[in-house]
Amino acid sequence: MKVALIVIAAVVVGLFVVVESGLRSLFGFGNPLIYIGDEQIGYLLAPNQRTRRFGNRIEINEYSMRGSPIKKIPASSELRVLLLGDSIANGGWWTDQTNTISSLMMRSLASSTNSNYQGVEVLNASANSWGPRNELAYLEKFGNFNAQAVVLLINTDDLFATPPTSLPVGRDRNYPDRKPPLALMEVWQRYIVKQKPIPELQAVQNEPGDRVGINLEAIAKIQALTRQTNSQFLLVMTPLLREIGEPGPRDYEIKARQRLSDFTKAQQINYIDFLPNFNSNTNPQGLFHDHIHLNLQGNKFVSEVMERSLLEILGEVSLHRYSGSRQA
Repeated sequence: MKVALIVIAAVVVGLFVVVESGLRSLFGFGNPLIYIGDEQIGYLLAPNQRTRRFGNRIEINEYSMRGSPIKKIPASSELRVLLLGDSIANGGWWTDQTNTISSLMMRSLASSTNSNYQGVEVLNASANSWGPRNELAYLEKFGNFNAQAVVLLINTDDLFATPPTSLPVGRDRNYPDRKPPLALMEVWQRYIVKQKPIPELQAVQNEPGDRVGINLEAIAKIQALTRQTNSQFLLVMTPLLREIGEPGPRDYEIKARQRLSDFTKAQQINYIDFLPNFNSNTNPQGLFHDHIHLNLQGNKFVSEVMERSLLEILGEVSLHRYSGSRQA
């Protein structure tokens, strides 16, 4: 009987070790990205992290950016672009470090710019569900790292984004503030246990007033901060998958889109609305990972158009060479 119990215990322990090891090595469970709260920004990815999720490499540097460590001030011979955004810019767990929009742009810009630049960096300051007010707060706290150009990448939903809050950190399964002791425990908490509601979030999500106007004001402040450092500013908006084709955006989205378009003209903001670009693509569905986020093909599509506009803005190519959707 004792021998049988020992054998059973050994099998159970062995199975546990195999499953735990498999979850860690194959899927990256047990080592999620963790977040920290911030009074102004709401929350940030904790600095100096590295992990792999479902085989995709993710690195967060000392400034909570998705990318390698950087110097605060670049070399005078270097082109530096700061990309601000949410999960679309960040790429999430489904995007390898080399396939983020910022990484794709950096490699392409390095081969496109002339000999005036001896290096190119595209910094990626982003986090899941950030809106214009989070991105403004990040810029106010850290500055633009002496970037020659700042790119704000938003999506249609960001026009209705709520104010920054740290409430999800450590309470929402998608914003953990510590590593779980076991990969099995993370799987249990993430996929099996029901997410507990956060009652205080209701007031944040029900923010009264003109939310679109508040977010446009935040974008105007980002533009103003960019101008103060003599940097160029580019605003980019990607659509939701359901906006593409017929029937197109919903009525409230059409109104918000028009407000944004009028706003960019009044503020003289370089602006790319990707909805026409996606509508003209032969297979727009093939650019999406889900209803909002882009896959590798979508990242390539967006990064190429953004790169062309940046080169025009920075004066590296003639303005008549490309005829994208940028408004001056």
